[in-house]
Amino acid sequence: MQLPPPAALSALTRLDPSLSQAALQALPGGRSNGVWRAGDFVLKHHNRAAASPLFPNDPLAEARALSLFAPLGLAPRLRARGADWIIYDHAPGAPWRGDPAPLARMLHRLHGTDLPRDSFRLLPNGSAALLAHAATFAPPGLPPPPADPHLPPVSPRPVHADAVLGNILATKDRPLLIDWQCPGMGDPAEDLATLASPAMIWLYTGQIAQDGWADALFDAYPCASTAARARALRPLYLWRIAAHCAWKAALGDADYARALPMELAAL
Repeated sequence: MQLPPPAALSALTRLDPSLSQAALQALPGGRSNGVWRAGDFVLKHHNRAAASPLFPNDPLAEARALSLFAPLGLAPRLRARGADWIIYDHAPGAPWRGDPAPLARMLHRLHGTDLPRDSFRLLPNGSAALLAHAATFAPPGLPPPPADPHLPPVSPRPVHADAVLGNILATKDRPLLIDWQCPGMGDPAEDLATLASPAMIWLYTGQIAQDGWADALFDAYPCASTAARARALRPLYLWRIAAHCAWKAALGDADYARALPMELAAL
């Protein structure tokens, strides 16, 4: 088993002197980083090489996000951080399954948080920017992108930017967002589209997306205009995630190669 950096282990024992390296239990689910549970804490070691054009892997941004959103009940509490690792409170729970309505309400709370524009990276915003971003990493062989619906950008809001089912825990009180390594300021429609992605649902649950699940998610989002925008932009987001899957498949990732046609079929 790969071990966390010594500085992270030292920080862990300062939080709880009874803990040692032997207490580390590798947690399943992560596709990019090393994640362990130790007592009441989770230790996460970021692998910068795992970053992709769509999903950065920024430990400093994740630490900032936990500090901002844990008091709102949207993220775990940060306990310590280093250059490439963080420690946060362990939240008992399992990855979310079932009714998307609580997830829609949770994302709306996140998107409604008032933050300065420079709190996180600026995300592609508006249909032209979205298509242009996807084109920068889409490998040859993909079907042509959808037509541009010519939707202008919106005022940037806090966005998780990796809101997949594997990153949402069903705790006893509420759904909780984890894996904040690529947050941004952008269009709330991005989180809705990512959560509704058939490829991402299969990659993080091993299950085919249920018929009507995406529509139920959009219908439950408390802001009707954002939900309508997410529906209008969904083909562009689907194509961008398909481009991401193709990019990963070109690097030899068989899971993403299998997920690619699921995303294309939804276009």
